[in-house]
Amino acid sequence: MARIIETATGEIEKTGVDPVTLDLIENGLRNARYEMDEVLFRTALSPGIREQHDEFPLIGDPSGKMVVGQFGLSVPDFLEGFDDTVEEGDVLLTSDPYACGAAISHANDWLIVMPIFHDGRVVGWASMFGHMSDVGGKTPCSMPTDARTIYEEGVVIPPFKLYRKGVLNEDALRIILNQVRMPDWNRADLNGLVAACRTAGRRVVEMCERFGTATYLSALDALLQRNYDAMKVLLEMVFEEGKTLSFTDYICDDGVGNGPYELKLSLTRTGEKVHLDFTGSSPQAAGPINYYINENLTRMFFGIYMITVADPQILWNDGFYPLVDVTIPDGSYWKPKHPASLNGRNHGIGRVFDLFGGLLGQTNPALLNAAGFSSSPHFMYSGHYSGGDRKGEWFQLYSIGFGGIPGRPLGDGPDGHSLWPSFVNIPCEYLESYYPLRIEKWETIADTGGAGLHRGGNGVDVAYVFEEPGTIAIHDDRWLTYPWGVNGGTPGARGTKWIDRVDGTREVLPSKCHDVPVFPGDVLHFVTWGGGGWGDPLERDPALVALEVRRGLVTAAGAQRYGVVVSEAGEVDDAATAELRDRLRADRPAELPVFDMGPPIDELLERCEAETGLPAPKRPVWSNS
Repeated sequence: MARIIETATGEIEKTGVDPVTLDLIENGLRNARYEMDEVLFRTALSPGIREQHDEFPLIGDPSGKMVVGQFGLSVPDFLEGFDDTVEEGDVLLTSDPYACGAAISHANDWLIVMPIFHDGRVVGWASMFGHMSDVGGKTPCSMPTDARTIYEEGVVIPPFKLYRKGVLNEDALRIILNQVRMPDWNRADLNGLVAACRTAGRRVVEMCERFGTATYLSALDALLQRNYDAMKVLLEMVFEEGKTLSFTDYICDDGVGNGPYELKLSLTRTGEKVHLDFTGSSPQAAGPINYYINENLTRMFFGIYMITVADPQILWNDGFYPLVDVTIPDGSYWKPKHPASLNGRNHGIGRVFDLFGGLLGQTNPALLNAAGFSSSPHFMYSGHYSGGDRKGEWFQLYSIGFGGIPGRPLGDGPDGHSLWPSFVNIPCEYLESYYPLRIEKWETIADTGGAGLHRGGNGVDVAYVFEEPGTIAIHDDRWLTYPWGVNGGTPGARGTKWIDRVDGTREVLPSKCHDVPVFPGDVLHFVTWGGGGWGDPLERDPALVALEVRRGLVTAAGAQRYGVVVSEAGEVDDAATAELRDRLRADRPAELPVFDMGPPIDELLERCEAETGLPAPKRPVWSNS
C-alpha cells in the first residue's frame, strides 16, 4: 500500500459550493482532461498514439477516485499494490497488470500515475496510459498470437518511481528502453504521458488557488455525490428488484486453437445496489486473449454504458461505485492466474459493452443496441528496407482497424468506424509516406451491416499492397460467431483476412496470426465485420434503401432483405416492394426475436472449415488443478 508523504498538517473542512462555482470547476476539469490528450498527441511519435489516439487520461480526487477521464485505469488499485512512499515530484510508472490489480490490462500499456500536491498536501491524482507500439518480446509490436505467458510479450515494468522528487531515474529508463525495438518512439510517447499528467496537475493547482482548496475539494465531492444520486435513480428505474438477468456472448478463438470462449454476465438488483457476476464464463485461455479486468474497472464500464445510453447528460465518474458489487471468478477468462498471457485482451474489452447492452436491453428493448464492432483489431507490418537510401533501416507499423457500429434506437450504425469514439484512423497519406506500402482501396463493404429498421454499420476492406519484404501480424475476431441483431434486426457479417500473393495464389489467414511473411506485390485484404441491425427490416423506408443502393452501401440483392425491390436505375419498384414485403411477413413468426445471434455454436463449429477455410477451434474446458 502506498504511503503518502504530506507536509501540511490539519484537515481541510469541506464547504458548500454554489452551482456556478461547481459548474466552473466541472468544466475546468473537463478542459484539463482534453488538454492532457492534446499535449500527448503533439509530443508522441508512434502512429498508434499520435495518429489514432490510443491513450486514456484521468484526473482523480485525493483518494484516486476518477472525477473526469476516459476509461480503463484505476488509481486506487495501483496504489494498493505500490509498496513505497509517494512524495511531491514523484512520477510513477508500470506496465505490469498483475502488479497493479489490473489497473492496466496488458504489457503494451505504459501507465503513469502522478500525485498532485498543493501547499504540502495531495489534492488529487493525474493518470494516463498509452499503448506502446513495441515493448520487446519475440515478435514485432510485442503481441505474439501464440503467447502462453506474459514473459513472451516483452518487457514488463513493475511499479516504480520514474521520477523521484522531480529527478528522472535515467538508469532504469535506459534499461527499459534497451528492451524495445523503437526506443525513440517509446521515449517520446512516455515523455508525452508524463507531460500530460503534469499539465493536469498545473490546472488542478490553478483551480485550488483560484477557488480555494476547500472549495475545490468540496466540489469534487459534490460531483461524485451527484453521480451516485443519479445512478441510484437509474438503477431503480431500469432493473427490477430481485430479478436476475443474464447474457452471454463469445470470443471466437484464442490464437492457439481453442474456442469459442463463453463470456457470461449476470445482474441482480437488491435494494439500491446491483450485483454484477461473471460466473459461468469460460476458463482462462491458453492463448493471449485473456482480459484481466478488476472490479473497479467493471464498475466503470457499467457506469459508462448506463449513463451513455440512459442519461448522457450525467458526468460519469467513480461516485456510484458503492452501488455496484462485482464477482469475478479466479482462473476465469476475466481473472486469469499469473503468468497468463494478456496481449490480445482487446476483444474482451469490446465484448464488455455488448454484455452490458444485452443485459440492459432485456429490461427495455427500446434502449437496446445490437452487437457491433466490439474490438480494436490490430494490423502490424515490419521489416528492413531492402535497397535505396534507407537500405537496412528498420520499419514498424502498428495500427488499429475499424468496422461496423451497431444499429441503435436512434438510427443506423456508422460505417467503418472505431469502437472507441475518440479513436481516428491513420490517414492513407501518412501510411504511404512513412511506410513501404500502398493503400489500394479503403472502402465499406455493401451488405455487411445487419438489416433492420436501423441498419448496422458496414465493415471495411482495406487492401494493403506491400512494397518491401517483411512480416505482418493480425489480431481480430468475429470470424466464427456473428455480431447479433436485436428487435428483429439481423446479424452483421463476419470478418475475414486473406493475402493475394504476387504469384496469383490466395492465402486465407486466421484472425490471429503473426510473423506471416509478405513480399513486394502481395496484397493483404483486411476485411472487418459489420454491426448488427436494430428493428424490423421491413419497416425501413424503401426510399432510404434505394438511396443506399445508389451509394453502394447496400446491393440491389441486399435490398431484398428489407423487402425492397430496386430497379436497374436505382429507384424503388413500389408494387414489387409491397408484394415482396407481404410475402416475407407471411413467412416469418408474428413476434420477432429480441436477439438474433445467428446459427448456434455447434452448427458454426460443424460448418467452420467449409464456410471460412479455417479449422474449427476446440471448446475450452476448466482445468481440475
